[in-house]
Amino acid sequence: MIDTLSRSWALLLGMFLLMVGNGIQGTLLGVRGGIENFTTFEMSLVMSAYFAGFLGGSYLTPRMIRRVGHVRVFAALGSMVSAILILFPTVTEPWVWIVLRAFMGLCFSGVYVTAESWLNNATSNENRGKALSLYMIVQMGGIVSAQGLMTLGDPSGFVLFVVPSVLVSLAFAPILLSATPTPAFETTKAMSTLQLFRLAPLSCVGSFLLGGVFSALFGMASVFGGQAGLGVAEISAFVAAIYVGGLILQFPIGYLSDRMDRRRLILMVVAVGLVGTAVGLMGGGFPALLVSAFLVGGAANPLYGLVVAYANDYLTLDDMPGASGQLIFLNGVGAMGGPILTGWMMERLGPGGFFVFIAALLTVMLVYGFYRSFRRPAPSPSETGSFAPITLTATALTLNAAAAGPDDDLPGAPTADSDDADEDEELEEFPPPAA
Repeated sequence: MIDTLSRSWALLLGMFLLMVGNGIQGTLLGVRGGIENFTTFEMSLVMSAYFAGFLGGSYLTPRMIRRVGHVRVFAALGSMVSAILILFPTVTEPWVWIVLRAFMGLCFSGVYVTAESWLNNATSNENRGKALSLYMIVQMGGIVSAQGLMTLGDPSGFVLFVVPSVLVSLAFAPILLSATPTPAFETTKAMSTLQLFRLAPLSCVGSFLLGGVFSALFGMASVFGGQAGLGVAEISAFVAAIYVGGLILQFPIGYLSDRMDRRRLILMVVAVGLVGTAVGLMGGGFPALLVSAFLVGGAANPLYGLVVAYANDYLTLDDMPGASGQLIFLNGVGAMGGPILTGWMMERLGPGGFFVFIAALLTVMLVYGFYRSFRRPAPSPSETGSFAPITLTATALTLNAAAAGPDDDLPGAPTADSDDADEDEELEEFPPPAA
């Protein structure tokens, strides 16, 4: 662990500051939108735009890196994020926010691809699992810490928008000044969505549904809080509980994942999430909402790692990069519709529509998972790969790194013969998803 920190501290510090900036803007926009009298539907479009941009960024970033190199792309996207954060309170129109959020999603997607490239390059096969765990903890910790900043200013003013802008600007200093060389990549083997569905249908369906669940949690939790009459501090605590649950439950669920039938564990975790939505719908005041957020967030985040690990159980190492691109594509498509459908249900059912939507997606996943458990026997735990903690914002690079075991060579990872890389190195594009 100490060795991993010594190699990657600059990157991890930078990512922590980035996640603080990203975490506060998601909550802040939901609160500020209510102050500006945006309708629930308008806010759902604003939140959905982030995930549309995020999916687009996963296609564009490899092309940009290939043309101008990692450092220039990283710096350019970071500058755009910092500028966009300042523009939100300057022009408080829904259509402007939709455009800005789409660019925000594109930029953060590119930032994640570039940062995860460096993380992968800075770790060996032996300590990659520890590095991924630290990366996940840093991401979750940054988002949780961001909620505390919400209580330090007035969401109707400018200060809370300036603070994340400054943090994002500062985040790039330790990363860009690090001596860690930029990575090289190899061409990956393409895989279509249909091919992956034939190999791991539960993972495909699960990835799509979890995209909707996550985007509802990440994009609409603060909007729900405003509709439910929560104060700024309560909304911040509610959002924080979602990520604290994901952080705490990720590791015990991962421990069980390597020791039992993963399909059965997926069903159990989905059931925990459904219990969380039931607690939220039954009422009981703010403490019940915190319990609900903890359970739903604690289920949703580990579930994504589970469906990725389950897919890898049926894939060869050469197939994993192409499959990871498809899983992210399905997750992104589901995420784009999540806020819109959540907003539609909240307009018709009130604040409870937030939990109804999440419960509906988890119910579909539970039913389909139960059906799939009778379709073929599960591999024994001794035949499966290891579970790795993966956030729902992970790019294909992290999914590929998680799939490679300590004795495997990661497809696309740098080798001992890789050049230390200069600005002119080329990056092979990830294969685009095929319908």
